[in-house]
Amino acid sequence: MTRTLLRGSGAALAVLLAAVWAFPVYWMINTSFQTPGSINRLTPTFFPTHGTLGNYTAVLADNSFLAGLGMSVTITALVLVVCVAFATLASFAIARFRFRSRGAFVLAIIIVQMLPAEAMFIAQYKMLASANLLNSVLGVSIIYLAMVVPFTTWMLRGFVAGVPVDLEEAAMIDGCTRMGAFRRITFPLLAPGLVASGVFAFVQVWNEFALASIILTENEKATLPLWLRDFAQTSNLGVTEWGQVMAGSVLVAIPVIVFFMIVQGRMAQGLVGGAVKG
Repeated sequence: MTRTLLRGSGAALAVLLAAVWAFPVYWMINTSFQTPGSINRLTPTFFPTHGTLGNYTAVLADNSFLAGLGMSVTITALVLVVCVAFATLASFAIARFRFRSRGAFVLAIIIVQMLPAEAMFIAQYKMLASANLLNSVLGVSIIYLAMVVPFTTWMLRGFVAGVPVDLEEAAMIDGCTRMGAFRRITFPLLAPGLVASGVFAFVQVWNEFALASIILTENEKATLPLWLRDFAQTSNLGVTEWGQVMAGSVLVAIPVIVFFMIVQGRMAQGLVGGAVKG
């Protein structure tokens, strides 16, 4: 009886916490379908029975939104591909080879993660300005790579270490080179880890705001988080159109949700595998 009561209490607490976590997301979606009159009432509207798609129409009609979407997709795709490639090779080197300064290299990865990003903004800005890379996809992609590669490498290291080295040695006995054994044996087994690491990199780059606001100062070069900030500051006779702001927030979040839905199965395997093998 006591065990059943404890399980029921735990389940009820989990449902309550899930509801608290999900309510802001629900309220954002709910508000995006409401008219300004419904939003500004003293009595909140919990379900937009007389909702409107006008907020989404207004957002999609904004050319700046499409430009921001293009910038975000381009930057995120570029960073994700290069990051996974670099981190995979780096994690393989750390996990498989015993080279000089290997410990120092691993320590450097940890230290980089401990540094606050804001402490490097001035140096990063001056570096890109001297190279004439401000307000460019290449410039912001380089900085984002430096931001996500260390964590991705550290995360993938556990997955590589979890693949038995005997498999690679057997492949090399059969005639494969070191790189051939990695490509044919180890790399396919890293798929869950690559997905899990890629999701974290994707979310971090897609939602990054502070650094982008310093590097991308031109409106036509803004990413979606920067576009949303400017869109929220745009007012009609001094009144913020919160319905349109929430509609824009939903549209910014949709790519992340879709990406999660596509890779959720592999990501679950990767998170469990990394916890066990790391």
